[in-house]
Amino acid sequence: MKAFLIFILAAAGYLQGYAQKTIRDKHITNQQERMVFKQWSKSKFTPTSGFLGLNPEYWLTWAWHPDYPKKDLRPLSPSGPQSQRLLLVAAMSNTENAYKQQADTLRNTALSEAVSYSGDLSITDPLWLLYYRHEFDPLLELDDAMIMIGIEQKVKDYLIQTGIKSWYLEEGHALAQRLEATRTTTLDRGSRILAYHRMLEEYRKLNSTWENKKQRAKLYLSLKETQEKIKTRDEVLAPKAGRSDRQIAEDVLSKTKL
Repeated sequence: MKAFLIFILAAAGYLQGYAQKTIRDKHITNQQERMVFKQWSKSKFTPTSGFLGLNPEYWLTWAWHPDYPKKDLRPLSPSGPQSQRLLLVAAMSNTENAYKQQADTLRNTALSEAVSYSGDLSITDPLWLLYYRHEFDPLLELDDAMIMIGIEQKVKDYLIQTGIKSWYLEEGHALAQRLEATRTTTLDRGSRILAYHRMLEEYRKLNSTWENKKQRAKLYLSLKETQEKIKTRDEVLAPKAGRSDRQIAEDVLSKTKL
C-alpha cells in the first residue's frame, strides 16, 4: 500500500512538472520579434528553404502565402498602421497648435482693436491721460462762477447785460458735449486723437475770443466813464444865462468840493 501511494505521488509530481514546462519555439519567437520591434528580415523566416530549396517543411509552410516574407507587416514599421497613426497624431497636433496660435493672434488683435475703438476704454488712452485731459479740464468744469473769477463787477454786469457771458457759456457747453461724444463713441484711436486736436484748437480760439471781449468791455467802460466825466465837467463849466461871473465861480468851487 505504501509503495502504491509513493508511486501515485511521484506520478503526480512528474505530471505537474511537465505541465509547467516552458515551450520555446524559435519560429514563434522570431515571428513575435518581427511583429513587435525587430526588423522584418527575410532570412529569419523559418523553416528555411534548405539546400536547393528541397526542404518540404518550407514548402508546406510558405507555399500558401509566398508574399508574406516580402511584406513588412510590423505595426511600427515605416509604413505600418501604428506608425501612420502616430504620424497622423503628430500632424493633427501641429495643425491644432497652428490653429491655436492663429486663434491667439486673432484674439490679441481683436482685444487690441477693441481697446483702440471702444469708447468705454478711451479714458485709459496714454495721450489723453498725459496731455488732453489737462488741456480740457477747464472746459469740462465750465460754470458761471469760474469764468467770472478776477473780473471787476462793472465788467461782469456789462458782460451779462450784453449777452457775451451767455454766448461764451453756450459755445463752451456745446464744445464740451462734442468732446464727451467723441470720448464715448466707438471710434478708431487715430480719428479720436485728431478730433481731440481739432476741438482743442477750437477751445483755444474760443478762449482767445473771450479774453478779447473782456478786455474790450473793460476798455469800453473805461472810455465811457472818462467821456461821462468830461461831459459833466463841460456842463459845469458852461456859462448860464442871467448869472454873473462870481456866481459861476462859486458854483464851480462848490461842485469841486463835492
